Formats: sequence, C-alpha cells, structure tokens
Amino acid sequence: MTRSESTDVLVVGAGPVGLTLAAELRRAGVACRIVDRLPARLPYAKAVGVQPRTLELFERMGLVREVLDAAVPMRGQLTYVNGVEQGRVELALPPEVPYGFAALPQCDTERLLEEFLGRYGTGIERSTALVAFAQDPAGVTSRLTTTSGDETEVRSRFLVGCDGAHSAVRKGLGLTFEGGAFPEEYMLADVEVGWDLPPGYGVRSMHRGEDGAVDDLLVCVPLPGNGRYRMSMLVPPELSAARQASGAAGGGDGVAHGLEGGTAPALPDIQKVLDRLAPKPVTASALRWSSVFRISHRLVDRYGAGRVFVAGDAAHIHPPTGAQGMNTGIQDACNLAWKLALANEGAAGPRVLPGYDAERHPVGEEVVGRTVRHAAEGVQADPADRETLLLREAQLLVGYRESPLVTPLAPDDPAPLRPGDRAPDCGGLTGGIAAYPVRLFDVLRGRGHVLLVYGDHPAGDTAADLASAARELTGGRMETHRILPADAPDRPTGIPHHHDSRGEFARHYGAGEGAAFVVRPDGYLTACLQPPEVRALKEALEKIFEP
Repeated sequence: MTRSESTDVLVVGAGPVGLTLAAELRRAGVACRIVDRLPARLPYAKAVGVQPRTLELFERMGLVREVLDAAVPMRGQLTYVNGVEQGRVELALPPEVPYGFAALPQCDTERLLEEFLGRYGTGIERSTALVAFAQDPAGVTSRLTTTSGDETEVRSRFLVGCDGAHSAVRKGLGLTFEGGAFPEEYMLADVEVGWDLPPGYGVRSMHRGEDGAVDDLLVCVPLPGNGRYRMSMLVPPELSAARQASGAAGGGDGVAHGLEGGTAPALPDIQKVLDRLAPKPVTASALRWSSVFRISHRLVDRYGAGRVFVAGDAAHIHPPTGAQGMNTGIQDACNLAWKLALANEGAAGPRVLPGYDAERHPVGEEVVGRTVRHAAEGVQADPADRETLLLREAQLLVGYRESPLVTPLAPDDPAPLRPGDRAPDCGGLTGGIAAYPVRLFDVLRGRGHVLLVYGDHPAGDTAADLASAARELTGGRMETHRILPADAPDRPTGIPHHHDSRGEFARHYGAGEGAAFVVRPDGYLTACLQPPEVRALKEALEKIFEP
C-alpha cells in the first residue's frame, strides 16, 4: 500500500547542498523533508575546501563556530616542477574579510550540517529514492521508495533536487546538461605522511616532459590530523584497465563524473607517485579511503521550472580546481532557500522564484568556464591580479547586479557598493550597553531581511519613517537597524542602533550624510538608497514582496 503524506518542500539529496537548503528552510520556519538514497553518510574526504564566503554564510546561519573548530586553515600552496620549488602562494585576503580559507573533509561538513539540522527536529530519511514526480499549478506529487520496498506519495509545494551529477530531479524535469568530459582519470587518497613541510600549505608537484607539457601530477590538500592530506594524482594504466574491466561507468546517463567503482588504489599505488613527485622522501600510511575520480564539465540550461528546482552538482559539475564545486552549491542553496520561504508564505512577488535561475545560472556558467580554463592552463594563466584572483576563488566577488530583484544605481554613480553586491563586514560597532565593539555580521546573524539606516539626521526620510514603511511593505518580515556616526549623540528612538566608532561602515559602504541599505537573508544588497527615502524603499521592496 502507498502512503500519502505532505510537506512544504521536499529536498532530494543529503549532501552539503541539500543539508544547507533544508537547514535554511527550517530556520525560516518552513516544513521540509530531506531524503537520500544512501543508507549512511559516506566517510570520504571528497570536497575538502571551505571558502571564506561559505564561512560567512555559515556564520549567518549560526553554524560557523562548529566548522571552525573542526577545520584546519589553508594558508597557501607550495609548487614544485621537476623537483624544484617554484615559490609559494600565500592565501592572504584583505583585513576586512572575516575568514580565511579552510579545509575540512566533506563527510565532516555533512555531519555538522546534519547535526545543525537536527536542532530543528528534522532528520535525513535514508535509503529513500525519488522514482517519479509530477507538478501542477498548486504543487508537486512525488513518489518515494525505500530499499525495504515501502512506497510513499509525498505532496509538497516545492521540490528541489540536490541529488548530484546523475540527478533524478534534473532528468525528470527534462533539463539539458550539456558539456564534456576530461580524458584524464585521477586517484584520490586520504593518507598521512611524515614530511616537515609547513602546516596549512597545499602541495602541487608536477613533472614536465621535454615538450614542456605536464605528464605527471601530485596535489596534496592538508586535512585535520597529524600529517593528514587528501591527495590526488593521475591514474596508472594498470588501474585504469582494471576499472574498465570492472564495467564501472559513471551512472548510465553519459555523465562521467565523481567517484568510480572498480579497483581502488592501495598504499603501494600512492607510494609510487610520492616516490616520483614528493618534494621530500616520505612514506604514506594510514590510508582511510581511496578511489578513482573522473571529471566532467556540464551545466543545466535552467535551474528549475515551475515548482521544481535543482542545485549543486545537479545543476553544474566542473573540475575541482580552486575548490569551487561544493561552495558554489552551498551558495545555490542559500540563494534559493529565502525565496522558497517567501513563496511558501505567499509573500513573494512574481519575480522572486524566477530570480533563482536569473541569479545563479550566470554564476554556474562562470564557475564552469573558469575551472575548465584553470584545469587546462593552470591558475597562474589567469590574467587577473593576485588580489582579484584570491577574492574570486574565495567567492567573495559573486554578485547579482543584473538581477531582476535589485534596484540598480545610475551607471555614473561612484558608490563603492551596488545593489546585488555582497554586503561586506565591518568592525568597531559600539552600543550603549555592551562594553565591547561588535561586527556588522554580529548584527545580521540569524536575521532575515534587514534595513540598515545610516546617519543621525539623514538627508531624506527619518529612520522611524523608513522602519515603519519596511514593516508595512514586508508584512513585518524586515527588521531595521541604525548605524550612527561615531560622534552622533545617543538618542533612543525605539530602533536598535550602534555607533560606527571606527568609521568602517561609512568607508566600506560609501555611506554619506544619510543612506539606507537593504540586506537580504543570503547577505547580498537589494538596494542602496542615498538619500534614504520611503518612495525608493517601496520601489525596491516591490521587486521582492507581494504587495
């Protein structure tokens, strides 16, 4: 017998992307279920890089402390060519960026997200697969089966596929997934080594033949633990032949991407590569897991249709260069979650859900193109200056200036920030009670839409007028916070406020005598209002909220 059940959002896939989406939905009060076909979390260090922007999003969620406790810092990279050190790259970001680069095995990222989601009373329904779905104007009907043969029909308002490169949701929606595959195959291994290289630095060791082409490669990323690294290297012919004989092909849908079956590399296979390419003689030990990995580069034609959406590897796959994949997927999830939450409440304007594809598809296209170039030519071939390159790899330059959900400034406006940009952090905010300064991200943490009003007597409408309009136009869904100049008198107005004691807010936000900024739940600016006027605020919010 088939059971019939219901929820607001059904999330398919319990990797980092699906777990982030489910956690953000539950934080917003949306009922959701998350299912995964696997019986348990895989104990693999697949995606290991956690970018600074992802840490900012985890802070907004309230999860960053646990992630920082579990991760290790990524301080830079050592590069060797034919055994000769080519210098080191330092992963140094501007001082106003609150987090650096980090490394954490994907299985630990998933564990922390699963525990966080559990605080909201939601767990993963494992050994459960989506086999079919159909949508209509009012919702989506999905058919789920378990390995024990149970079948459930779930009626939801929305369905999101976070189910990887071979996504059942993407296939059921009929989305194209165009791209190609790299001929190279790689070994991955989670091992320990005893060299005395500086901690926190990755290692990239290459051999170039007489023609200058790279014909051998070793990449090592530090992981938590003594001398522990996730290593990747080219597959030797004997393992490739064994894998082909095993019939391990990539899922039967023409997408060759991810971990493969067949013969897994053993410690002697890893040691052979270290003997050839390690910068110092070293012995590998404590093999936790190993596999063979194949890489494709593909992108969907759109990120959803109607009430069904895709995110993460279900929407875009690409080389692991720069650790962009998981982090891009997590940004997909944070972008989509607040839109679904508003739509679920009936509070979203008609542009909001289509705005997910409008904002994230260009990002996916850029990441796929960039990582393919870097895989073929190396990051050093990127024409950007070093600071821009690092900010982009850190995903701090992702923005939505062309989004239909933002209110653009005039092209000749000299403002340093524009609608669609990431809302930067700043320090030195002091209040009347706490004796210590706080950061702007402390003010924004855990909140949804926030209106930041700067100035003591702004050239425009008063803070009280703006706060009242924000509540009315959003149905009480927007909070207002005032940022006062350092020397402004502390006059209570009923609106929470801090003083910009070091002038960092005014500097980073380009705030003049009076200004207001609308920050959305994923930490991007919807509007920059100078002067701050109710009329302009209304125009900006009507792009998002149903009147």
